[in-house]
Amino acid sequence: MAKKRVMVPAENIDLSAVKYQQEEIKAPHLTGFFLKLFVWIVEAPIIGSLIISVLKKQNKMTQLLRNTVIPEGPMFKPEFPPQEPETGVVVIDEDGKPEDRVEVALKCLPNYDPATCLSGEASLSFRYWKIRDYAYAYRSKIATPSMVAEQIISALEEFSNKKPPQPLLLSFDAEEFRNQAAASTKRFEEGNPISILDGIFVAIKDDIDCCPHPSKGGTTWMHEVRPVSRDAVCVSKLRSCGVIFIGKANMHEMGMGTTGNNPNYGTTRNPHAPDRYTGGSSSGPAAIVASGLCSAALGTDGGGSVRIPSSLCGVVGFKTTYARTDIGGALCDSGTVEIIGPIASTVEDVILVYSAILGASLADRICLKPSPPSVPDLSLYESLNVLGSLRLGKYTEWFNDVHSTDISDKCEDVLNLLSKNHGCEIVEIVIPELHEMRTAHLVSIGSECVSSLSPECEDGNGVKLTYDTRTSMALFQSFSASDYVTAQCFRRRIMYHHMEIFKKVDVIVTPTTGMTAPKIPPSALKDGETDMQVTAHLMQFIIAANLLGLPAISVPVGYDKQGLPIGLQLIGRPWGEASILRLASAIEEFCMKSKKRPASYFDVLKSI
Repeated sequence: MAKKRVMVPAENIDLSAVKYQQEEIKAPHLTGFFLKLFVWIVEAPIIGSLIISVLKKQNKMTQLLRNTVIPEGPMFKPEFPPQEPETGVVVIDEDGKPEDRVEVALKCLPNYDPATCLSGEASLSFRYWKIRDYAYAYRSKIATPSMVAEQIISALEEFSNKKPPQPLLLSFDAEEFRNQAAASTKRFEEGNPISILDGIFVAIKDDIDCCPHPSKGGTTWMHEVRPVSRDAVCVSKLRSCGVIFIGKANMHEMGMGTTGNNPNYGTTRNPHAPDRYTGGSSSGPAAIVASGLCSAALGTDGGGSVRIPSSLCGVVGFKTTYARTDIGGALCDSGTVEIIGPIASTVEDVILVYSAILGASLADRICLKPSPPSVPDLSLYESLNVLGSLRLGKYTEWFNDVHSTDISDKCEDVLNLLSKNHGCEIVEIVIPELHEMRTAHLVSIGSECVSSLSPECEDGNGVKLTYDTRTSMALFQSFSASDYVTAQCFRRRIMYHHMEIFKKVDVIVTPTTGMTAPKIPPSALKDGETDMQVTAHLMQFIIAANLLGLPAISVPVGYDKQGLPIGLQLIGRPWGEASILRLASAIEEFCMKSKKRPASYFDVLKSI
């Protein structure tokens, strides 16, 4: 009989006695025939339940969920204490027009001369074109949205001919795409662009509604049972700013994976190394931005799905505070850990897209009472003084627990630069109960996935899912109602721990992922794979922002010895988006000169 474990109240934990423990995952790595056989076994009556039960016990989940007495009550969605207002920011009216919010954000950006960069006078060996570069090119008649659109179409045709398939997009309509570009071109010819985002190309992840495209969620069937009749709320806001939507970007099926593997349509490749994964589940959005085809993309993030691929592909991925953006119109719009967030090649482009899409739903405003949204004012010299006052929390043992020391060393170098050049204080912290946090997140997101998909699985669509998705579903379906409530009790404890940490620091810093882009096993392309060790490395530092609803951003900070991108993650206080955006901008400035051109890159602006 298992021994009962009684936890002390969270406020009574002695942090000096907390010992860091490396995560040990016990699960087989399977592809091909053995993956199919495993799925057949775990879906079989009786024996399947036994196998799942053994795996849960080996990974210490059963004791945690069934034999633990937790003094705290459940927290079924993030609840935040009142927060101090951020300094050096400009408050944005979330009830105003998206294009007006973008204009306010634009005025907060530092001075920049697109003419110098477009003329080739800039000293950097490689840089991505910013949204302000495209806007200048359009206004000065160097290019038009229609001209750029034709360059993108040519590049997409090149991708469509690759063998084996590795599509960036799952839905693309060239005629509709040209019509959007023509309408934007006309507005520029008439001297009436809607906003700085007019004529800017954006990809939308396949689990976010964007008319007239179907939302498949990376499956072969979801669009048949869930037709799309209107844009998701965030997409609608971007459309009102004049954005041109390129189509629906590839993804790990139903968001249930961290690599981006998709045997249904083909697996998107990492632009820096085509034999490597992009990371997931927002694989297509990150790859299409890193390839230079789009300035930005929208992804969803319930377990790092924006930040992981952004880190592995060398771009910026931003997860807002839970409910800061309205998730209405996404396949995951009823969960408690997911958000819609932007991926872009630069921090300033993230700021511009974020300012357009922000705004909580009415229900979330009543329930969560969010602080007014704001962006950092980077246009003033005083911004540096605000930066220097930031205290950065680092849990060293956790920070250094990575697959390669290239990652921790590179991230440590950036922290040293922040301390030396801006006076940021690095504060040692301890985060207790990391294993409990990972388990609580897994039970939460897994149970919510099952709740969402059960009607479709009961109708016979479950067998149409990929093998790795079915493996995840077998685990998720094993969670009971009491497991879910226990996970929410852990959520309250872990929220307490983090709110105590944020009394001492302003931002928590970690590597974004515990490893750089993993290789794609050739045997995984046809039927997928399950590799929980890789998943654990990729999600190592991701969980808190999702389970607790905290804002977080991944910023590229360099490369490992194999030339693969490394990301640094900044986790902020509730509603503290402006602080981490300010810090991310400073980090980006440090790392600009070391930027490398991806192996797969299309210069759709300069090649006109």
